[in-house]
Amino acid sequence: MNETRPKYKNRLPYNNHEVDVNQDLYDHRNEFEKDYDRIMSSSSLRRLQDKAQVFPLQANDFIRTRLTHSIEVSAIARSFGVWLERRLIEKNKELGKEHYGKLPAMLATAGLVHDIGNPPFGHYGEDIIKNWFKSYFKKNKNLNLTAEQENDFKNFDGNAQGIRVLTSLQFLNDRFGINFTYGTLSVLLKYPWSSSECIEKDKEKFGFFQKDKLIGKEIISQTTGLESTRNPLTYFLEAADDIAYYGSDVEDGVKKEIIPWEHVFETKIKAKNSNIYKAYKEDIDKLIEKHDRAKANKFPDYLLTSVQNFKVWAQGQMIREVKEVFLNNYIDIMNGKFGERELLKETKNAHLLYELLNSLLKDYCFGDKEVISLELVGDSVLSDLLNTFIDECVLYEDFKEKPRYKTGKLYRLISENFIYVHLLNEDPKGKNRTFEELTTYERLLLITDFISGMTDSYALDLHQKLKGVKMP
Repeated sequence: MNETRPKYKNRLPYNNHEVDVNQDLYDHRNEFEKDYDRIMSSSSLRRLQDKAQVFPLQANDFIRTRLTHSIEVSAIARSFGVWLERRLIEKNKELGKEHYGKLPAMLATAGLVHDIGNPPFGHYGEDIIKNWFKSYFKKNKNLNLTAEQENDFKNFDGNAQGIRVLTSLQFLNDRFGINFTYGTLSVLLKYPWSSSECIEKDKEKFGFFQKDKLIGKEIISQTTGLESTRNPLTYFLEAADDIAYYGSDVEDGVKKEIIPWEHVFETKIKAKNSNIYKAYKEDIDKLIEKHDRAKANKFPDYLLTSVQNFKVWAQGQMIREVKEVFLNNYIDIMNGKFGERELLKETKNAHLLYELLNSLLKDYCFGDKEVISLELVGDSVLSDLLNTFIDECVLYEDFKEKPRYKTGKLYRLISENFIYVHLLNEDPKGKNRTFEELTTYERLLLITDFISGMTDSYALDLHQKLKGVKMP
């Protein structure tokens, strides 16, 4: 774990004198806890409250957003950190007591921000951006972009965008963004390679854009020190995401009456010939008892009570078995030999729970007419915004000289913070650049930063105003 930050590689105490016994009155937190507190009040995190998890643009406050999902992931990830810390300090003696609180803080922070780079309209938002750029580059072949730069957009990824948000776009004092520790940033590198290496490895996903290759490589060198190798804690972050995602989104599907839980419970869980019943007979019998009692007593919304009981139990079981897989593969994981395997999929029986929940989302939620309709709205909104701000604005050289023309007006709608960050000189002592000095690649990246940072409601609202459907 590395507690230093990109700007301050050798952090000093809060003053240059000998630290006295009252220093903890000044700040008792470790550096990873400071990461958590830094991001907690950020605008990027707040925007997640209006970004879709599965169901976009919901008026019902029961249904999860990216923010509520991220809070749940953070809690599960933190619990993994508490468990692992106790083993490494008390049982394995691999860490000292001075490390107490650091692993849970790293995982809690990573869980909270793991989706911070995701665009509007859920996972489909990523596909919209990818497909738009694939089509755009086919029609525009003279943009002077490298294959790697094009790949940043054609395989746009929310994970890589999250690194951009944290290391530059969430501007605080300087070009280092929110200035997280290397340790926390390392946990977030689910795909620790750039888009150029993504092409070489014949993969679609990557961890950082060409623009951020320097900081990406620096994160790796300051932590694992192994190219294309995940931080061991990343496996727990991935598991926490899946455990929270599948259980909670199925609960939301039942609440919206999309998933027929009574039928699912009777045929997939309660049935004596089901693999889940065979694997967890005693536990399932207890769930059946709770389900039947709630139904007999005519609990208000007893189906929701039933799915919540199942979710809580299933998540607990998945957490326990994930820990077991981690211990059984500890040496391979620590030596970087576990690759892109997933802890949850390697479990003895819990993968059955994961597969059931995943199938319910695919069979009922993803194909629901409401979800499809809202995703198509998102497709229209994001595609039109990309058309407008790229074709009609930033690729015009004279737009700033014509503020009364459409190009100049559109430019003034782009986030001033993002423009400022893009114009920052890499050398803190150097003079900031002008917009005219930005390359085509940097201009495309600016618009992608701007649009992917929008909330669902803001993107829809801006689209309606630009189309004349809604007055400002």
